[in-house]
Amino acid sequence: MIEVKRVCKVLGERLVLKHISFFVEKGQILGFLGPNGAGKTTTMRILTGFFPPDVGQVKIAGYDITKAPIAVKKKIGYLPEHNPLYPEMTVESYLRFAARIKGVNAKEETKRVNTVIAACGLEDVRKRLIKGLSKGYKQRVGLAQALVNDPEILILDEPTIGLDPKQIYEIRQLIKGLASEKTVILSTHILPEVSMVCTKVVIINQGQVVAEDTPENLTAKRGQVEILLKAPTEAVKNTLSKLQGIKEVNTNQEDGLCRAFVKFDPFIDIRPLLVLEIVKQGWELYELTPKRASLEEVFVQLVTEEGRLDA
Repeated sequence: MIEVKRVCKVLGERLVLKHISFFVEKGQILGFLGPNGAGKTTTMRILTGFFPPDVGQVKIAGYDITKAPIAVKKKIGYLPEHNPLYPEMTVESYLRFAARIKGVNAKEETKRVNTVIAACGLEDVRKRLIKGLSKGYKQRVGLAQALVNDPEILILDEPTIGLDPKQIYEIRQLIKGLASEKTVILSTHILPEVSMVCTKVVIINQGQVVAEDTPENLTAKRGQVEILLKAPTEAVKNTLSKLQGIKEVNTNQEDGLCRAFVKFDPFIDIRPLLVLEIVKQGWELYELTPKRASLEEVFVQLVTEEGRLDA
């Protein structure tokens, strides 16, 4: 659905994007993360057709963005960080205006406007001026304009910024509800939001993709596992400590079993190697549990260590 291949972009004299690549499948909600200055905004602008890539290729719904920009824009709904609303218009008149400039057929205009008003929970305010709405309702209007042309792909830049907890929850539920019909890219600095909403995460740092995986896999690969097995405690510690990538092994006895806490290089999934060694030694394995970190911890580690996480 969205394919980014080895894209580079120079702005001024600075190489902002350095051969970035990632893929988003139909129906996925992708969390696109990065610290300030990482190249996140530039990537979003390339995906939405504001910038062309200097090197590489971007395909949206099968169309190359440089060869078929009009076709691409018809496939995309975009909610920028600074929601471009017209405060003197009513909600309904604004959405009709948005439908017209996006090329919605005149016969379909009323149907599409009514559909997005219902989907975004705007029925009670459809005749009200936008300037009199709360921030939460203004974000709903912005989301509705992004949906009014029934795009296959929705790109949302900081959709919950400045909202209160109730409004954030409501917008999250709207986004999650769209996943059955749309492919969504969500750019945000609110990492718990990504954990709750997204099915895939891409983290960019210094113009390069440093992680691409599901939230579950990212938080499970952070360098610690807990093992429960039937084996001599000292033998477990001595044997596992010698494996490549292992940083530390601590063990204790528990009801006649050995419980081992293993720390390893967070950029290597050591679990298959551990299982092979346990089988080789003839030990009985009862549990092997990854110790999960928060997405915030994963993010901080990835953007402060210039490493790459192998998904």
